[in-house]
Amino acid sequence: MKTTTLRARAGNGAATRQRSVAAAARAAAKRADKAQRSAQGIGRVITVEPPQVEEPRRDEGERTAERQHRSGILSAVLAVLVVAGLVVTATLGWHYREAERTRQARTQALAVVRDAAPVILSYDYRHLDKDFAAANRYLTGSFREEYGKTTTTLVAPTARKYQGVVKATVAKPPAGGPPAVSVVSGSPDKVVVLLFMNQVTTSTKVSGPRLDLNRVRMTLTRTDQGWKVSAVDAL
Repeated sequence: MKTTTLRARAGNGAATRQRSVAAAARAAAKRADKAQRSAQGIGRVITVEPPQVEEPRRDEGERTAERQHRSGILSAVLAVLVVAGLVVTATLGWHYREAERTRQARTQALAVVRDAAPVILSYDYRHLDKDFAAANRYLTGSFREEYGKTTTTLVAPTARKYQGVVKATVAKPPAGGPPAVSVVSGSPDKVVVLLFMNQVTTSTKVSGPRLDLNRVRMTLTRTDQGWKVSAVDAL
């Protein structure tokens, strides 16, 4: 009887211990599972999406105003470019016209001076009035007045006294060719010309004809009557 009781108690004790071990194992498993979930929660990165903000929708009037504004800016830029182009074109055109006028002035002045220089620088005591009148047709401005005073007070009395005759011609190269005349400077209304002149003088003061080789600078000015000599300088 005792033996049976002891065995029963021993069996009950063993069963109790097994239940305790199983309960402890389940409790440990729960703690491990909880710890694992906690660890997984800590390791996750939570991404917060920024709130979506919708841009305010513009109505058709605003879009039209913006297009008009851009169109106005483009029109202003194009207008500036057009004006700049016109200015450049006008400037280039003006320079071209001035250059062409200057070229024509040089050609015309050279043609006039080739005829004028021999007349202005020549005279004959036998018909001084005629010679001086012919020269006057080529002169203008203050130089015309100066020429009249000089010929009246100095040249005419000396020429008559010594029977002076001066024959002036534009020098030509020994080998032939155009007269030695060149333009020093020119503009549409004024041209300065350099001439090489031969002047042959006869008078009672010299034993025979005397040849003088002179360099003369003449300034020609455009007038209503054409190109006229406004200055003569001996060099």
